[in-house]
Amino acid sequence: MRKIERFSVLEYFVRSLFGILAIVLLSVIMLIAAIFLLSDQPLTSIASFFAGPFSSLYAIGNMIDHAVPLAIGAVGIALAMRSGNMNIGGEGQVYAGALVTTIVALALPGWGLTGILVALAASMLVSGSVATLSGWLRERWNVSDLITTFLLSNIIILVVDYMVAYPFVDPQTNLISTRFVDPSYHLLIILPPSQLNIALCIALVCVLVAHLFLYRSRTGFELRMVGDNEEFARYAGVDHRLYRILPMTLSGALYGLGGALAILGTYHATIKGFSAGMGWNALLVALIARFKPAAIIPAALFFAYIDAGARSAMFYSDVTYEIAYIVQAVIFFLISSSILQRIALGRRRV
Repeated sequence: MRKIERFSVLEYFVRSLFGILAIVLLSVIMLIAAIFLLSDQPLTSIASFFAGPFSSLYAIGNMIDHAVPLAIGAVGIALAMRSGNMNIGGEGQVYAGALVTTIVALALPGWGLTGILVALAASMLVSGSVATLSGWLRERWNVSDLITTFLLSNIIILVVDYMVAYPFVDPQTNLISTRFVDPSYHLLIILPPSQLNIALCIALVCVLVAHLFLYRSRTGFELRMVGDNEEFARYAGVDHRLYRILPMTLSGALYGLGGALAILGTYHATIKGFSAGMGWNALLVALIARFKPAAIIPAALFFAYIDAGARSAMFYSDVTYEIAYIVQAVIFFLISSSILQRIALGRRRV
């Protein structure tokens, strides 16, 4: 029995890896085909796209830095999805976490590490509370969290836009932006001259803790049980109501953490619309990783590589940045393909 179990686990891992690699390979093929159709200099465009992100330490560091908030947000999505919940409000939750972090840093100048911890905690509390509300509404009145997270996100985006453009706007800049936070709040750069900072270490810790939580703790086991079969979890005595709220709280808090680290490590101010796309891109990263924490880091790096390659091709050839959106659309299509799902998930006939 142990040999059969080990073989099944190994087979599942191999099939999952093959499915993910198939999605990546088909996406690259479609990308090359799109470049040949849209570019008058296809070879130059392809070279710029694939080699540009590795052209210097600056480019490599910025590419990895771009992957950090995506990875943290994807961990939050994974926790929500594995519990059977849906959090598509990441756009607003990231934005809210960023603004709260900026406000705390501006209100407590010179606090250094203590101020950073307070700012991170405040951002996670606010964004986590927003997602908690959606979880509570589903548990209390069976309101779809798919709808509530999306609507609340749109409201938050409008509120944050107003706060950035009016009460907290910096009149001394041409941008619609808050004032820059005190340098004591800046995270340590680990790969100069790029913007890569110690937020990368925090992202790695989040992924590791999420993996241990899901697969090495009783709470994580119950969370996955509720997500896989809520009716069975009820018969097993699991308090399924807890897992309507707890995973949503963690998901929103991680989104807020991603927004906070983007401010303290990269932007140092909340610029209107700076986080547009982060929430949806984190969802795409989680989909590529099949909601498995261990696969989130490579998935986030792959997505960041696509984004960096599109920017490089835009600068050094005749294609536009929209080529990245084409690749994203292809990835969504392939992930939703029932055939590839069967390959990636290793489904068997019963």
